[in-house]
Amino acid sequence: MTDVRVLAHAVAEHHLFRLRRMDTSAAEFRRSVQVVAALVAAEATRDLPAIARTVTTPLEETTGHVLAGRSAAVPILRAGLAMVEPLLDLIPDMEVRHLGLYRDEQTARPVRYYDKLPTDRPPDRAFILDPMLATGGSVAEAANLLIQWGVSEIRMLAIVAAPEGIQRLRTECPQVRIFTGAVDRELNDRKFILPGLGDAGDRIFNT
Repeated sequence: MTDVRVLAHAVAEHHLFRLRRMDTSAAEFRRSVQVVAALVAAEATRDLPAIARTVTTPLEETTGHVLAGRSAAVPILRAGLAMVEPLLDLIPDMEVRHLGLYRDEQTARPVRYYDKLPTDRPPDRAFILDPMLATGGSVAEAANLLIQWGVSEIRMLAIVAAPEGIQRLRTECPQVRIFTGAVDRELNDRKFILPGLGDAGDRIFNT
């Protein structure tokens, strides 16, 4: 069954409040997305595999740890772009692979318009980035593309998630682990998250 981790963090709650407020400016909104994304990323990377290595400090030799394997951030364009930098702050040499997906407003199904995933050398793990896990269609599409590429471990990072999106991933992609700042009540008839924070992409890019 899909593993779902919801942040319990006072700073995240503070910034989620700012994200939900309808009069928050685009600049403030972007900043709060990055703060919550950083906290979610810290939780999502907590248990990454590491290798013990010997290191020489200015005073003596000791044992430390370095991350094992290759990781890739996979932002779902366009809103997922706002979550890339916090993840790169944690793991600067992480690869970034972009996927363009949007939700058809009539059918609520994901439409792929950009895909530059290579055909070889998949990373050991991938982090799908999308501020809103709503229906789960775009994330499931992205996860299946990564599985076809050969990625064996997939983690999804969101700012806000809906129960419907979580359930869809549990059904279609149970191997995907979900890390989110909050789980909201439900989707409305237009498939927007309630209470939510509006259209994340529009608010991030002030469009």
